[in-house]
Amino acid sequence: MAEQKRYEPAETQEQYRHFAAKAPDLPIFGEPYYLDAVCGPENWSAVLAYHGNEIVGALPFFIKRKFHWRYVAMPPLCRFLGPYLLPEYRVVRREIPLLRELVSDLPPLAAFEQDFHYTVANWLPFYWAGFRQTTRYSYTIALTDLASLRANLAPDYRNNKLPKAAARVEICRGGDLRQFYEVHNCSFERQGLRVPFSFTLLEHLDQTLAMQKRREIFWAIDRNTGAPHAAAYVIWDKHSAYYLLAGEDPTLRSSGAGILLAWEAMCFALEELRVPTFDFLGSMIPAIERVRRQLGGQPQPYFRIQKEWSLLWRIGKRLLR
Repeated sequence: MAEQKRYEPAETQEQYRHFAAKAPDLPIFGEPYYLDAVCGPENWSAVLAYHGNEIVGALPFFIKRKFHWRYVAMPPLCRFLGPYLLPEYRVVRREIPLLRELVSDLPPLAAFEQDFHYTVANWLPFYWAGFRQTTRYSYTIALTDLASLRANLAPDYRNNKLPKAAARVEICRGGDLRQFYEVHNCSFERQGLRVPFSFTLLEHLDQTLAMQKRREIFWAIDRNTGAPHAAAYVIWDKHSAYYLLAGEDPTLRSSGAGILLAWEAMCFALEELRVPTFDFLGSMIPAIERVRRQLGGQPQPYFRIQKEWSLLWRIGKRLLR
């Protein structure tokens, strides 16, 4: 193992960009262009792990500031981060020292919280460093063929809900991003919740993903009135399509358009993108989890890793809870 490298934000970010360009299965959320869009180029960096003089692993992170504190959190519209190791280093005898190197090179922080990608199956070096872990679940579907995809649907979805929805709405793609944002926000407004990201941020990400040819917007439009029942925003990399955002008009939810929209997105991922996996990106909310399960999704565990170094931060967090 090479001598520990001192953390230099600008230098390590540039090194990470070169490393990411050669990483064979880096999830889209760890791509530098994605981090630039959701964090801002000046608000993220990475620590790096070496084998000799070669970078073989990295831990990118989003740095936020509150008063005099700096802390690591998940960026908006970014589902997973965490350590990434080249595939040949994902065996215990190799990954343990590399993960320890990444942990030890983190800069001084008040707190740290990240959701690690599924490829991170070993968080032991973080445990040794005083971090804690919560297991969370997403839902994914293996995309092999259309017959299997349909067979995995719950019978009620396959025989009733999808045909009923298809009779009332038609599926189309593209459209106005502002209108998508408004339909998406309906789900939050119905529950009295604050939308966790601005239109400006979504627009910036959308422009980035459109340039990379990594996104599509899906609509379920009423066949008679032309009103949008539901909308979904799908992104992808070489290995997965992700159901990043979705929303429904609460007055039209009974049409089942949201279910049909998810089905069409799955078919798009299978037949046009030809990626091996469709990822719903959650949810832990019971009503949403049930829909993902009925659509054939399988639970996929991932780690939420946290630590607080600042006593005042820790006390404040407990009071907020």
